[in-house]
Order: sequence, then C-alpha cells, then structure tokens
Amino acid sequence: MKITEFLCKEALINDLKATTKAEVIQEMVELLIDAGAIEKKYKNKVIEVLIAREALGSTAIGQGIAIPHGKSDSTDKLVAALAISKKGINFDSLDGEPAHIFFLLVAPIDSAGPHLKALARVSRLLKDKFFRESLKNTKTPKEMLELISREDVRVN
Repeated sequence: MKITEFLCKEALINDLKATTKAEVIQEMVELLIDAGAIEKKYKNKVIEVLIAREALGSTAIGQGIAIPHGKSDSTDKLVAALAISKKGINFDSLDGEPAHIFFLLVAPIDSAGPHLKALARVSRLLKDKFFRESLKNTKTPKEMLELISREDVRVN
C-alpha cells in the first residue's frame, strides 16, 4: 500500500495555524472536507472520533510526528490529510517533544486491515530523519506531495 493511494492530494498544508491538539484535529478535518473526502455534515462526528482516540493515548509517536487516526461511518474509504507545523505543537508525545508533522487518517468502521497497513506505512516512511527534515522544510503543498510521491516509490 502506498501513501499516495489514500492521501487526499488537496488536503495538504505546510503552515498549520493550530496551536493545540484539538485545533490540529479540527483544522485537518476541515482540510478533508474542503478536499471533498468527507462531507461537511460529518465534521463534528469525525472530530469526536479522533478526540476520543486521543483520549485513549496520544497518537504522537515521537521524533516530531503525530498520526491522529480513527474509524468512522462518515467515509467509505481510507482518507488522509498531511500537515506541517513550523513552530511545533504539544501533542503529548512519548518523547515530550512538540510534533511538527501530522498525518491524519480516517478509515471506515470495518477496515481494520487497510487502517493498520496505512499506519504502518506512514510510520515506516517517517522513520527517515532526512525525509522528515525535508518534509518540514517544504514551501508549498505541491512540494509536500512531490516529496511524498518520490519517497513512497523508494521505501518498501
């Protein structure tokens, strides 16, 4: 599974305005709505699912990465948004560091396999420090997508 198969190409932002965990989730869900990946009427429902998942334990995995995710009947396929925060945001990371790179995933209720594969794929891609730094330094969403596409082909 490649990230480009589920990443909404119109749901990328490299200058996240949010300053809190809740604001990150809201802003990224709005990206998915604006991209047409989730209907606007489901906005609050999707945000609630993601916040409830965060309450179980932070999805910030360290090294400046957070992968908020959840399952919802608001979508019939796995969708993702990608955002970069230049300043970094406290996301209750295991290493105590602020998160800069956010991959938000929303999967259908019955999609355990694809959901887990997507989480593993994103984690594998973001293990590379050079790639993380390159992603943080992109200037436009187009650059972000080009970088992800190149790395997606390279990393197995």
